[in-house]
Amino acid sequence: MTGEMMNVVEPLTVASSRPGPKLGPKPGDGFNLIGLTRPELVAAMAELDVPERQRKMRVQQLWRWFYNRGVNNFDEMSDLGKDLRKHLAENHSIARPAITTRLDSTDGTIKWLLRLVDGNEIEMVYIPDLDHGALCISSQVGCTLNCDFCHTGTMPLVRNLTPEEILGQFMLARDCLNDWPQQSEGPRENARIISTIVMMGMGEPLLNYDNVAKALNIIMDGEGIALSRRAITLSTAGLVPAMERCGRELRVNLAVSLHAVNDEVRNKLVPLNRRHPIAELIQACHDYPSANNARRITFEYVMLQKINDSLEDAHELVRLLRGLPAKINLIPFNPWPGSSYECSSNNRIHRFAAVLNDAGFAAPIRTPRGRDIMAACGQLKSDSEKKKRSLKP
Repeated sequence: MTGEMMNVVEPLTVASSRPGPKLGPKPGDGFNLIGLTRPELVAAMAELDVPERQRKMRVQQLWRWFYNRGVNNFDEMSDLGKDLRKHLAENHSIARPAITTRLDSTDGTIKWLLRLVDGNEIEMVYIPDLDHGALCISSQVGCTLNCDFCHTGTMPLVRNLTPEEILGQFMLARDCLNDWPQQSEGPRENARIISTIVMMGMGEPLLNYDNVAKALNIIMDGEGIALSRRAITLSTAGLVPAMERCGRELRVNLAVSLHAVNDEVRNKLVPLNRRHPIAELIQACHDYPSANNARRITFEYVMLQKINDSLEDAHELVRLLRGLPAKINLIPFNPWPGSSYECSSNNRIHRFAAVLNDAGFAAPIRTPRGRDIMAACGQLKSDSEKKKRSLKP
């Protein structure tokens, strides 16, 4: 989200905190049907002894109830027989993650702390913009990349999120924001409260590619949620081997967390750079199948005082990105407890942006959102930790 930049040295303000509403059924003994593909739902219908000739029809009905109408109770699915609804409720769930805490920022940003079935927790953020907004979704509990400026990077990687946990975040946010269409209507492409999704929450999405892809394909499905792939941005720290596959199969927008213009600095800020240095990453961007002038690659660049914000750095960034359909998001560093970095000054950020603009690049300075609730870029974290297996004697 862009706009006039906030004062980067502003004091943090106190935000409101309240428990979220209790939404959806609690997970039962059966597995969650959210996140299953159509063939997997057909198999689930077979296990419930639905006649073979009816299975595809029942799946289409369930698909519409789940993803078009957002119904989270089998009893409300009026075109399913009473016995089938009973069997579904006894054997399966359509639960979302549970809300542990909701925090509301003074600027309208909302952050939810969500508890998963196994007790681990993740964070999800909604960033409003006029009459619509972006939902920032997590892909992992924790992160393995250890980016030096990122609060999430101080967490250990606990595990990947499953497709239902990724998809469930989006569905839960629509529940909370009353963003489902009326049952008599189809998808409201021009009236969505959540108009875009950014896979920029906790974790590296391309390290959990299969589960992320499964969830996003359901979100993009034209007979369900039907969110355009142009409204979805996946952010990567530079996992080069998976980038081409993402562009070829998902064809969503790509954001690259660059943050430095030479390997020495980027090796410290983004340790993944030691495996896939800048030259390799930039070549992968040139090769990204879905990139063109209408769908530019976004390069995320956090502004760190006297680390990566000199005019020389700006000119080198221009050289690196020359010939790419690129947009550069300049992100004022968002502080978090224990961080050793400081945000670049307003003047320094604007001078940096001017070099990029003069070279023909769009280089908006991102307005920090949700700083007062630790919901801004690089500030997400939960207390989840990988539990050691107990050894039996």
